[in-house]
Amino acid sequence: MNDSATLSKTRSTIADMPRSRYVAQAGMIAALYAAATLICMLLLQGLAWGPVQFRISEAICVVAVLTPAAIPGLTIGCIIANLVNLVISGTGALGLLDVVFGSAATLIGSLLCWRLRERPALAIGSFVLTNALIVPAYLPLLLQGLGFYTIPFTDIALDGAYLPMYLFGVVATGIGEALVIYVLGLPLLKAIQKFNAR
Repeated sequence: MNDSATLSKTRSTIADMPRSRYVAQAGMIAALYAAATLICMLLLQGLAWGPVQFRISEAICVVAVLTPAAIPGLTIGCIIANLVNLVISGTGALGLLDVVFGSAATLIGSLLCWRLRERPALAIGSFVLTNALIVPAYLPLLLQGLGFYTIPFTDIALDGAYLPMYLFGVVATGIGEALVIYVLGLPLLKAIQKFNAR
């Protein structure tokens, strides 16, 4: 199927869905994602938003294979979670980097995931790619503003060395996201699909 046919099919799927159902799905996904992310941030703390990004709530992103409502739902949920984290963590104006660019990573990942939905295992990898490339680009600025950029579980400080911080972030965020998406998210997706098939 070519790009224009895929885009046309996506538009018709959205157009065929009743508006109230689309809005309700998007709202439920946003609430679920935001709540799960905030719980992860409270329980995992630095492992959910520090140099290593291991947010168990990212498993929910796989719903972007199932419904286009996940695109606004996950994006709005991410914005809400990052705004609340901004207040909780006290990152101030620097926390807006996470609100803008972290949410952009989720939006782009959701769009790619929905577009590639015919191949679910590949589609959900969109979140690994976008988070691994985008989040580490601003995370050094955010963490240095808070006064630290030490590799977790070590005494290795990368403060002031943007390229090593970015490269470490790409690897750490990519691994963390891949583990959550494929170890937790893929089985969740299969379970939802199996339940829907009944």
